[in-house]
Amino acid sequence: MKTSTGINLRHLRVFIAVAELGSVSKAAESLYRAQSAVSRSIQELETMLGVDLFERKASGMLPTGFGHTLLYRARRAAQEFKQARDEMASRIRKASGSLNAPVFDMLFNKDRLLIFVTLAEAHHMPTVAAQLGVTQPAVSAAIAELESSLGITLFIRTGRGMLLNEAGEILLLRSKLALAELRHVEADIAAMHGKTQGMVVVGAHPLSRAVILPRAIARVLKAHPQVCISTVEGPTEALAAGLRTGDLDFVLGTQRAGPASCDRVELPLMTDKMAVFVRAGHPLTRLPKVTLDDLMRSEWILPPLRTPTRTLFDRTFNAMSGSLPNNSIETSDLSLMRGLLLNSDLITAISPQQLDLERRFGLLQELDFEFEKDERVVVLMQRAKSHPSPGAAALIAAVQQVAAELNAGSASISA
Repeated sequence: MKTSTGINLRHLRVFIAVAELGSVSKAAESLYRAQSAVSRSIQELETMLGVDLFERKASGMLPTGFGHTLLYRARRAAQEFKQARDEMASRIRKASGSLNAPVFDMLFNKDRLLIFVTLAEAHHMPTVAAQLGVTQPAVSAAIAELESSLGITLFIRTGRGMLLNEAGEILLLRSKLALAELRHVEADIAAMHGKTQGMVVVGAHPLSRAVILPRAIARVLKAHPQVCISTVEGPTEALAAGLRTGDLDFVLGTQRAGPASCDRVELPLMTDKMAVFVRAGHPLTRLPKVTLDDLMRSEWILPPLRTPTRTLFDRTFNAMSGSLPNNSIETSDLSLMRGLLLNSDLITAISPQQLDLERRFGLLQELDFEFEKDERVVVLMQRAKSHPSPGAAALIAAVQQVAAELNAGSASISA
């Protein structure tokens, strides 16, 4: 989990109160804190962010443009904690327990919350201590204090380590989404100064990693060199899970059959189709027309069973011929597949995007054979109602632009 923001969660609660009530005195009264402590929290926030968050007037405290930017993210983060409180309280009432719900209004101690999230992912206290640079007793004490303050347990102690119970799972999801909102604050403020910067984390399916994403990243970095981009590779299901928890800003994947998930939105980018590839000079390239029988007699490299591409291939081939060709090798390793194709008469079916360079340099050749009903839709997935950071918004726009150009290129080739 990335937690680059230095915002103190307790200061954030004070900031929201001052922004909503319009004065330090009213915020202090509602929070049962001294006015000097409230003023100090605001000053520390302004110093950390390097901007004035309020206009100080005789009539009260009015948020500046920077203040409104922070208030938007702060309210979204606070809403995640509120949902955690409500969801946990609902589950616990069903189990005849009780939750010390008012503790959620404190928005926690940030260091304690960071220890909780890290332990939820690592499962072992020594690992957490090493990652965060604290002692193991400090980790143990932080978790004990968190569970005690809430009045419930969050972990199950097992031989495999510390595993979250149902309440812990709820708190983990909402905490990560809240922290994801706060990670964007500094980038939002920099954007108001005319600078697009910050970290963008994007999940990338194989179909997008060869052409769409590299071209889009190159354009963003040329226009905004202060943006840092990190990619996470994996199957669509794993990437969708990372998107849901806020670890990823958006995902490039393929559209799946069935009802759409209510916690994310999918923007179609382009349609992709499989193509048959062989090495340059392969015997099949000398045929006047490649037939289905020619493909049935060939030896294939195919993705492993139950992968999306293999499922699509099997379904398509069965529909065309009623049977499947021989496959000598199963692999999803693109480097191994490339090497096998270049050094043998094996053939494969893959998206042209994934072998774009090899095709352009004449190392591999696409056969003149078209599969029936093998289209896949490449989509850009975002969390529902999410508000991307300026850097993520720039990369999303570049991805859409590249996909539009590829669609136009495909259409002109077809014509």
